Amino acid sequence: MLLKPEELLEEARKLIGSETEVVRGRYPVEHDPIRRYCHMTDDTNPLFLDTEYAEFSRYGSVISPPLLIGYFTGNGPWPPADGSVPSLPAIPSPGDRLINLTTEWEFYEPVKIGDRLSYKRRVADVFIKGIRLDSKAFWVKTEMLVYNQDETLVAMSTNLLVRHRTQEQQTPLA
Repeated sequence: MLLKPEELLEEARKLIGSETEVVRGRYPVEHDPIRRYCHMTDDTNPLFLDTEYAEFSRYGSVISPPLLIGYFTGNGPWPPADGSVPSLPAIPSPGDRLINLTTEWEFYEPVKIGDRLSYKRRVADVFIKGIRLDSKAFWVKTEMLVYNQDETLVAMSTNLLVRHRTQEQQTPLA
């Protein structure tokens, strides 16, 4: 028997607060990837590029451009990862179509050369909100919390996606 969207929502909401284990980024924050990123994006901020300038700034070191933080939390391209990154539990939903809507970042502390970043993901919210394609679309909000080696929260990424049903899946239940 198929569960109604409201029944699935009740089950899905039990997963709010679920977290993955902490995953450590493979490489420390290094100046060369920061330099390459800045050259590629035409970012000439001396806090990212000029070691001497950054040393005498309030940070005392070169810092990472905020949007490069996600790079330093990952495994990098080589050697290939073994694919064992922990994932969040599957969120039950009546639909099997997925639209990734937004990713937002909040930055709390500067990330400096030599920092070692780690992250964990968690389910932040699940709710039903109608869209034109499905009046019972499921919205799922997840968060990725990024920590430095001192376990200080340095950034958080929030992702919002919607899962919806096809028209065939929306036929009234008998």
